[in-house]
Amino acid sequence: MKFYIETVGCQMNTLDSELAAAELITAGWERLESRKDADLVIFNTCSVREHAEEKIYSALGRLKHWKTQKPGSLIAVMGCMAQKDKEIVFQRAPYVDVVLGPGKIDQLVALVSAAAATGLQQLAVGIDRFAGKTDRREVMDSFRLYDPKRLTQTRPHVFQAMVRIMFGCDKFCSYCVVPSVRGPEQSRSPKEILDEVKALAAQGCVEVTLIGQTVNSYRYTEGGKTTRLADLLEMVDSVEGIRRVRFVSSYPTDMTDELLQAVRDLPSAMPYIHVPAQHGANSMLKRMRRRYTVEEYRDLVDRIYSTIPGAAITSDFIVGFCGETEEEFQQTVDLVRYARFKNSFIFKYSERPGNEAAKKWEDDVPEEVKKRRNNELLAVQNEISAEWNRSFVGQETEILVEGPSKRESRGIAQEETLYAECEQTDPVADSGAPISTSVEELISSAKNSGLVQMTGRTPCDRIVVFNGTRDLAGTFQRVKIVEAAPFTLFGTLVEQ
Repeated sequence: MKFYIETVGCQMNTLDSELAAAELITAGWERLESRKDADLVIFNTCSVREHAEEKIYSALGRLKHWKTQKPGSLIAVMGCMAQKDKEIVFQRAPYVDVVLGPGKIDQLVALVSAAAATGLQQLAVGIDRFAGKTDRREVMDSFRLYDPKRLTQTRPHVFQAMVRIMFGCDKFCSYCVVPSVRGPEQSRSPKEILDEVKALAAQGCVEVTLIGQTVNSYRYTEGGKTTRLADLLEMVDSVEGIRRVRFVSSYPTDMTDELLQAVRDLPSAMPYIHVPAQHGANSMLKRMRRRYTVEEYRDLVDRIYSTIPGAAITSDFIVGFCGETEEEFQQTVDLVRYARFKNSFIFKYSERPGNEAAKKWEDDVPEEVKKRRNNELLAVQNEISAEWNRSFVGQETEILVEGPSKRESRGIAQEETLYAECEQTDPVADSGAPISTSVEELISSAKNSGLVQMTGRTPCDRIVVFNGTRDLAGTFQRVKIVEAAPFTLFGTLVEQ
């Protein structure tokens, strides 16, 4: 039996898809890169924005004919949308066979087998923590902390892996559905995490990213001893073979000086901090139920830059949230200019039924205003990103080579691969603006030498494109930066 899995959403979903694939492969299934010949198609879904949900329902609609033409084939929907909509998925797409919440990955094989054997639809989701009087422990148990054996063939790269250190969220931001679809916050034991990292290192992994909805809220108490993220970083740093450690995403109020000092002092901890601000006006932060002020966030930015040399900070922002005025939006612009983020992920507010914002306030900012504010904030951030990247020109840095650029992998002409890694966000790439002489020379050199356009990442998570050979993937190389675009650096290998 063969399966195909398609993933929408955050890094949590990416890891969930990897773990789901591992479950199926262990049970004897074969993974395909196309759904054309699959016996089972799985959609791992997201509920953060309405567009992500409608994209899945549209894709399910297109599969109706595929299933009719292939008797015995199965469709499964897992992830956050599955948890939120539950039976609604069956109502909107009656030909779906399995609906599986994000805390039920361990039941995937059993549910698929039951659907195949009985022809009956199968549903497994966590308990709704907001449905009447529910016991917190009972709800937590219904969102199982589950991470199966890691398989190299389920990861894009053997040498990189994500490790979940906690599950769920208790922050209850007014715009967010995560606490309801991912359940209560719960941290894994440090021993389990360390054993998993050691197993990954034994498979050849050199870089791990510790993930959680608010990863720096990690807290595990056992035998009178409490382990926090700073302690966990120190434990992972001691694992032989692991040379780089990152963590995402962080919550501002949980970013302690102890954690920042651990990032500064531990050799494997990378100087990259993703800590979403969401807005630059205190009035909006209060309405969003974020538990800090703009002044406190600015202080955090100052502490990061003063503690960690060469730190790169990234953030998330929502524009057009309920009642946002032009003055409040401009305060967000001011925060971006002050913090000088490496980059920011900017989203137009999308109302999600059932959360506090949808119940209390009207989604009253017109779509055209949201779009204008999104573009304006993005333009400011692009300008700052370009300034940061230009400061790297002429410097040498170490990168972990990830592989050929995406377009290079598809066999497209090298002239088109130059900005492949930033084609959705880099205005230089999108505009078709002329590239510099030095970058043209890189392309010409690659053509003449038979090399390909390879990509790697610096310690501060900047993408570097350079001419190299495919066998460099997974190795650490030194490069000299010769050119910069807002989201991409271009370099040449330094002979070693």
